[in-house]
Amino acid sequence: MATIKPFKGIRPPKELVEKVECRPYDVLDSDEARAEAGDNEMSLYRIIKPEINFPKGTSEYDPRVYKKAAENFQLFQDKGWLVQDDKEQYYIYAQTMNGKTQYGLVVGAYVDDYMNGVIKKHELTRRDKEEDRMKHVRVNNANIEPVFFAYPDNKVLNDLIMRYAATEAEYDFIAPIDGFRHQFWCVANDEDISLITEEFRKMPSLYIADGHHRSAAAALVGAEKAKQNPNHTGKEEYNYFMAVCFQASQLTILDYNRVVKDLNGLSSEQFIDALNKNFIVEDKGTDIYKPAKLHEFSLYLDNHWYSLQAKEGTYDNNDPIGVLDVDISSRLILDQILNIGDLRSSKRIDFVGGLRGLGELKRRVDNGEMRAALALYPVSMKQIMDIADSGKIMPPKATWFEPKLRSGLVIHKLS
Repeated sequence: MATIKPFKGIRPPKELVEKVECRPYDVLDSDEARAEAGDNEMSLYRIIKPEINFPKGTSEYDPRVYKKAAENFQLFQDKGWLVQDDKEQYYIYAQTMNGKTQYGLVVGAYVDDYMNGVIKKHELTRRDKEEDRMKHVRVNNANIEPVFFAYPDNKVLNDLIMRYAATEAEYDFIAPIDGFRHQFWCVANDEDISLITEEFRKMPSLYIADGHHRSAAAALVGAEKAKQNPNHTGKEEYNYFMAVCFQASQLTILDYNRVVKDLNGLSSEQFIDALNKNFIVEDKGTDIYKPAKLHEFSLYLDNHWYSLQAKEGTYDNNDPIGVLDVDISSRLILDQILNIGDLRSSKRIDFVGGLRGLGELKRRVDNGEMRAALALYPVSMKQIMDIADSGKIMPPKATWFEPKLRSGLVIHKLS
């Protein structure tokens, strides 16, 4: 059963939230963060992308950079740009994209639940990325940015959330860059806090949607602190890390598409001919063509769009991995024909999130940077949960969630 707790969030005063909040650390590079922060000394980028406080070219892994993150975190508190709530509470965070709103509960997730598999993963993590985030958590003694969980739909929680959503939000703004609306409420009522805690206790599992490295880092630092404390009781704040939990049915997963630099020595005709073995290939002309269903792919090559329909027998409906379009395309196109076996390390392939649209695939092929593009039908949340429940791991670069969580709305201190 899932264990969660409320916490005393550290967050900006209402009038400063739009000065402090920003995009998450891993969706932009140092130069982009430097440009977005500009001369705004209150930008959270100064804590989550602290290399921007140093001359251009300074490594984000420089020990001075981590130290600067902690100094700035303290500075933000000293200046009153971040203030800790007096009471332990939960929070509600709503995001509206293209007219659709998803509501998340901001909670303290239990480290032991991560370690024992109650919090389920669907992706592999890289140790170097984990260690980077662990250093950031350690030096700040805080989860500066939340992780992104899903939970099975729950009417009791939904009714509670809708009751708060009908009231004036603590924060309510349209974010720059993405143009999405972000709203935030505090849940300080003791009865509501108890209700949320109890409803989560009934859930057999929570699911990491996005932020596997942040989840791993937060949990590992918590476990590390428990080991280092000779008087550890299990009730310390470091036993929990900050997560925003959304009802699974509300989440939007976009397509995560592929662009390749070459055809592995094949001509366009040879490549199309090779595809015919496992796919029904249909030329769709020059207008952008988007896959309309599972097991259909769009190929962009030589100014033409093609529909590729996987033939019966090329996938296994009873295998939660083998039925995935990311697996079908990886096995039968990228590996078998193009000899791109390791998607994590190959320099011949790149990935484009669906928010950019298929026009971005066309642009990167038309300008000569890439030779061909492959668009996929989005993975469903049910598929992700099935895979996590089976204990299996998704192929790399399978999911792209939007909208991304804004950082700086609330922070969780580990002590």
